[in-house]
Amino acid sequence: MLKVQEIRELIRAVDQSDLDEFKLEQEGLKLVLKKSQGETVAYQQPVQSAPVPAPVVQAVQEPPKGQAVQAAPASEPVKEEAETKATDNLHKITSPMVGTFYVAPSPDSDPYVKVGDNVSENTVVCIVEAMKLMNEIEAEVKGKIVEVLAENGELVEYGQPLFVVEPQK
Repeated sequence: MLKVQEIRELIRAVDQSDLDEFKLEQEGLKLVLKKSQGETVAYQQPVQSAPVPAPVVQAVQEPPKGQAVQAAPASEPVKEEAETKATDNLHKITSPMVGTFYVAPSPDSDPYVKVGDNVSENTVVCIVEAMKLMNEIEAEVKGKIVEVLAENGELVEYGQPLFVVEPQK
């Protein structure tokens, strides 16, 4: 069975190619990708019906009769607003593709960047491997690395934040 990431890679490959239609049948799955008016449309049809898992039911414990239920403190939304304002000026470096995230050019090398490192717009911060190609990802902004959001060897999605950078003027 194809994984969602593999299907997304196939969609992207068909979208970037001159193909109008792509069909794949594998392990009881039929996948048809068609381009219509510049868009790629995916149809996925199971050849065999698989059993549907039962829905998950969670038990909610009610308070004993006669006891009042306390509401969450009102200060939490104010705290979230303050955190949002503090992070407004931060830039997130996102993955431009689906692939595997690597912090260094090889397993025995030092990472490209660490928290606290200063970077410029063209500083390589990591590699995202997609379809056996190593794609160097640049910082895009001048600033200081505040946080690394992905783990080495982790699969990342298109648009997933990888680093948080505090921009410098």
